[in-house]
Amino acid sequence: MPVASDTEESEFDAEAASEGLPINEVFYSLQGEGTLAGVPSVFVRTSGCNLRCWFCDSYHTSWEPTGAWRDVESIVEQVQSHEQASHVVLTGGEPLIHDESVELLERLAAEGYHTTVETNGTIYRDAPIDLASISPKLASSTPTPERDPKGEGEWEEKHEQERIDMDALSRLIDTYETQLKFVVTGESDLPEITALIDRVRTETTSTVADDDVLLMPEGMTRDQLDGTRSEVAELAMEYGFRYTPRLHVDLWNDAPGT
Repeated sequence: MPVASDTEESEFDAEAASEGLPINEVFYSLQGEGTLAGVPSVFVRTSGCNLRCWFCDSYHTSWEPTGAWRDVESIVEQVQSHEQASHVVLTGGEPLIHDESVELLERLAAEGYHTTVETNGTIYRDAPIDLASISPKLASSTPTPERDPKGEGEWEEKHEQERIDMDALSRLIDTYETQLKFVVTGESDLPEITALIDRVRTETTSTVADDDVLLMPEGMTRDQLDGTRSEVAELAMEYGFRYTPRLHVDLWNDAPGT
């Protein structure tokens, strides 16, 4: 089983001035998604996000951020306590909204860790990132009033306007080893994915191969994935992209700290 953090969960003001990073959880598990699926890794999950996907699988880092402010040194020490792991995944929320994420990545690099950053691709940072796992948000992610988990609808316009930033996305792709991981809700997402990939290939100098494009079924529980994984796998074969599972969901369902 994954090893969860003992950090006390509490609400906090993401805008408050504080040193360090707002941390929702730190835990040891298997990477569940992408090209490194199955690799033992320590996950450092920050709180706070600049977008609001209606299907966000870390609700308490975006819609209702919780956690505690922690200094970089204490985070690194907790990572080091999991001696089995040489991979660290910095995730969120959106970790790159925080300036201190750069300092954390520099410290982890100095300690010899391989780092993956899970990002929505709207923010560029100059940092030692071994793998930028970029998940551009599609129109199907927008929290329309009928899909808004809080039932307020206040994020619909902002999310739709800011979910794609081609300048930041292109800089990330041209700077780092990347994988483009799309959460797929159905076949209707594919025209937008292919159009975005075509645009990325036009606006970057890097080669973005079909093998770098990952389709991942939307769903936070085994039951939800049972209704989506086969369709998304077939779409990956049809379009020549790569399918990625949600291994942690298959193994531990929606248990926290996985």
